Amino acid sequence: MQQDLGFAHFLDHADGVGLFLLAVLAAMSVATWYLIIAKSIAQWHTRQCARAFLAQFWNAADMDEVATYIHQRGVGDPFSHLTHHGLRAAEQYRNRSSHRLVEAGSADEFLTRALRRAMEQDMARLEYGHTAFASVASSAPFVGLFGTVWGIYHALLNIGMSGQGSLDQVAGPVGEALIMTALGLAVAIPAVLAYNAFARANRLLLAELDGFAHDLFAFMSTGIRAEGQGSVALPKVLARGA
Repeated sequence: MQQDLGFAHFLDHADGVGLFLLAVLAAMSVATWYLIIAKSIAQWHTRQCARAFLAQFWNAADMDEVATYIHQRGVGDPFSHLTHHGLRAAEQYRNRSSHRLVEAGSADEFLTRALRRAMEQDMARLEYGHTAFASVASSAPFVGLFGTVWGIYHALLNIGMSGQGSLDQVAGPVGEALIMTALGLAVAIPAVLAYNAFARANRLLLAELDGFAHDLFAFMSTGIRAEGQGSVALPKVLARGA
């Protein structure tokens, strides 16, 4: 009587190596989907916070009002984080002791370093999980392929020992072993798509953040917009330290 083949039959007859490879693929899949869900929620929250902060920033009368908003609402997105570091840098420069290397240079240089450090922190935060996506995308197909090769090897050994080499006896176990390759691809494809989607979203956000950093630097260092459209008051912390 012909045996019913399928995933359940494959699990019942898998050895320790096959079960270990299945566990590895399952762990990769769980990690991938956890990161996809977590980063999607975090990205949506970041966009909402950024939209609210930018609306408040461009409608504020001066930088003191922006500082008050950040103090009340906290830092929840790269734009408010960048502004917070700029305001802290202005205050730190005003209270500098001139005996530390980090405080060397003019006010503009000090502010530039502070904004650059803030952007580097935001870049590192946005790229969280990308290494895991890339690792899963590149290794999961090979894990599945190794499982397939291992399954075919044992299937051919069992067929040889049984002495039955008919087509149905060979095609069933060999085709069943190909399940591992399919599972490897099923794990890798979401990781590839997620990596590309989040990388593109991060590039767009960082490009927008870079433009905002230039405007913020112009506001805090000269008190005017980068485009020269109107004037704004300097924040008191920077005005006192100028």
